[in-house]
Amino acid sequence: MSVTGNLMELKEEAVRAHYTAAAALLAGFDHAPRLGKPRAAAVPQPERSPGIPGRPRFRSTTPGLVTQTAARPGGVRLVERIMAADDDPIPDPVEAAALQALRRALAIALAMGETFAAATPLAELKRANLEGRLASARAGEFGEWLAAEALVVLHVFANATAFLLAPHMTEAAAEVGALEEVLTDNAPLALHGALWELDQILAAQGEAPGRLVPVVAAFAEQLMERAAQRAETAPRTGPFTAASWRVEADGLTLQGFSPARKGRGPALAMAFKKPGEVIGNHIAKYQSLRLAKMLMAYDFSRRLNPFAEIGGFIFTFMGDGAPGTGKTTLIQMMAGLLNDYCTTAGYPFRYANFSIDQIDSYQGKSGQNARAFIDGILDPAVIGFGTIDDIDQVAGKRGDRQSSAGQQEVTAVFMQAFAGAGTVVRGNCTFGMFSNYPENVDDALRQRAGARFLVDGPISREDYIDILALLLGRNHAIPVGDHSLFAAQEIRRAVAESFERHGKPQEAALLRVWERVAAEIGPLDTIARLGAYLKAIQEADPRFTGRAIKNITDAVKVRAMDFELPDEWMEKPDLFLFRPYEEKRDMIRGLMRPITVEMVIQEINRYADSEFRYADNADERAIEGMVREMGRMEAARRRYAEGKG
Repeated sequence: MSVTGNLMELKEEAVRAHYTAAAALLAGFDHAPRLGKPRAAAVPQPERSPGIPGRPRFRSTTPGLVTQTAARPGGVRLVERIMAADDDPIPDPVEAAALQALRRALAIALAMGETFAAATPLAELKRANLEGRLASARAGEFGEWLAAEALVVLHVFANATAFLLAPHMTEAAAEVGALEEVLTDNAPLALHGALWELDQILAAQGEAPGRLVPVVAAFAEQLMERAAQRAETAPRTGPFTAASWRVEADGLTLQGFSPARKGRGPALAMAFKKPGEVIGNHIAKYQSLRLAKMLMAYDFSRRLNPFAEIGGFIFTFMGDGAPGTGKTTLIQMMAGLLNDYCTTAGYPFRYANFSIDQIDSYQGKSGQNARAFIDGILDPAVIGFGTIDDIDQVAGKRGDRQSSAGQQEVTAVFMQAFAGAGTVVRGNCTFGMFSNYPENVDDALRQRAGARFLVDGPISREDYIDILALLLGRNHAIPVGDHSLFAAQEIRRAVAESFERHGKPQEAALLRVWERVAAEIGPLDTIARLGAYLKAIQEADPRFTGRAIKNITDAVKVRAMDFELPDEWMEKPDLFLFRPYEEKRDMIRGLMRPITVEMVIQEINRYADSEFRYADNADERAIEGMVREMGRMEAARRRYAEGKG
């Protein structure tokens, strides 16, 4: 057993040594419930004509393992129960994944129980009891050690099951009710009781598609909770809680009676960027920094983020700008921040990007890919960050004949997921849509972006000096000259200046609306006058609907949260991240700022500027394309005439 600090390795050979016993438990055993009440009957057997023998649909290859499928009172046949959900004699991928996870979790639990016994007096007490030499004076101690082992095995089994099923979880959830058959006489009986209860739950839940993994995961969560509650008052559990064990093959760390959390999907491979490596893009960078910290306020037990409850959480945003202005760098920066924060806190983090290569020629497949992407990021057991790069290519514009059926499917899925009737914003994830040509994105989908990040890259002279110095690196002796490196990137000052610029519109068409309204009604200093300005914008651009107003007010609420959670709160999770939900909510409220007229005006102009910019760009690009085509036709006619002459 290798030791690093108090982290000990649970050897793979020790786990695999229990595979046969684990498979036998899943294949079948008898159990008479002591505390629980049956929820369903035994596995039903199909009727057969006389003379036709019944054969099991699953035959174990383990020598000596009973494979009869006849159901007996009290019989637990989990393999049969799981495969009885459909008529296919071959397990589908979900059934196979569930069975593999259960077998692996049982083997890990049995190995952990064996390790616990070997590290305590329990192993010797078991030998003495088996040989009939256990002193009566130690019977009480023996019972306490057996109960402790049972709790360890139950919790590890449930913990490992939930951990191993994590990659197969979706947004679907299940309720299994309170568990009753939680036995602690000894480890084998404890597992029998738990598996009997799981068998009853699966039978009672029916055979609805997609229910298997959520039901098993919900059972595991309940069993973990019950075992942890019992362990709070149980004696002899100290040797288990005092150390941590690592199952390297699965990446599973067992830390007492605390649940292990698993990030869904492969390890994140990305060239992360630090905030100092993002030059310009002041507002986009600032909002990305704050959003990363907002996500970390998510409470896994309540499955809710205080920012989502109070207001000001950014669920969806759109970053747009010309090619080469830094959209990819912003993604790398935000993903890097979240990865570091989650690593420090021990939270699972999931990043995924949906790109053009996930558009499939098969009907319905593109929509399935988009749904799987959405479900993976929405998963309430992780901190999620999903990006759709070049969304103008990925999602089709409705009515555009050049869009493929797959692109239209993706648009429908994203619209429903981002602001549909069933959309639930828990505050554990955010979606970023990025595009060089946002005017080509479907209007309704674009308006589902609650925030707008203008990614305009370096703008000022200072920005260009800073980015040149940054990219040149240190392998030179060129003097900087009359310039204070990166002083212009000081985020607070740069952001304040950027917001102040939106005190008046930036786009010419919107500026004309602003000046006309100001001349008619005067300063925009009341809600009535602000509403009149919004109506004037709608008259100039009919796409400026109620959803635009909602996005603006959400952005104003974000401005009310115009504070950064202290870095110390991310570096020392006990200061904030690990506090109870109510405490975190109260700490956030204590930092909030009041909403001002200036904030509202700036956010109206920021949002409206982006919509007018998209419209102007679309018209300008269309005109430029027509002019180029006319020029080509004119040149072709001239060349043709010269050739004939």
